[in-house]
Amino acid sequence: MPDTLGANSLDTVKDGADQTFMVDVIEASREQPVIVDFWAPWCGPCKTLAPALEKAVRAAKGKVRLVKINIDENPGVAGQLGVKSIPAVFAFDRGRPVDGFMGAVPESQIRMFVDKLAGLAGPDAAAEELEVALKEAGEALALGDVGGAAQIYAVVLQADPENIKAIVGLARCYLAAGEVEQCAQRLSSPALRLPAPTRRRSMRRSRRTPTTTRRASTSPARSPHAEISRAP
Repeated sequence: MPDTLGANSLDTVKDGADQTFMVDVIEASREQPVIVDFWAPWCGPCKTLAPALEKAVRAAKGKVRLVKINIDENPGVAGQLGVKSIPAVFAFDRGRPVDGFMGAVPESQIRMFVDKLAGLAGPDAAAEELEVALKEAGEALALGDVGGAAQIYAVVLQADPENIKAIVGLARCYLAAGEVEQCAQRLSSPALRLPAPTRRRSMRRSRRTPTTTRRASTSPARSPHAEISRAP
């Protein structure tokens, strides 16, 4: 039987079970957030996700814990949570689920998920994570992985709803998928509009334009022939 998290306060990644779920997850999450990874030995995406998830949790330096539950041996809690496919990741805080995702996702998305839960990402760190995610999304789109790119852009927009790069990137994904109407809706986002001061300056310039035109009209007209004769 797996040891409980309480057996070793420094154990941030460990195996769990149905019978220890209350101690490992519910009670432990009252002290700090706990991530639960539901997996199975036969699941290929689970093997891809696990190392990145463990790496991100350990990088949080004890502010988040990870409990890994093999659903073949422990189907009870997974069934109660309505898990239909794996990998399935749930985040618990203060005794209840607060966030989660399903499937193998990019490492940048995993880091953002863990950092958000741990409360580690300050303004600079958060901005850096978003830039990494945007780069990965752009690379995915360039390789033709429209769905993967769209997923990353959507995650960035959850963290920063007015991120222009993500808005435009998601619009490009819709366009690549032939969803022109969705593309247009994204491009109509208020975040892409000119700020008010810029619009006012543009309006002032447009008001001056007629005056300039009138002044030009008072100058003597020059014929094309006259202009040619002036040329050296």
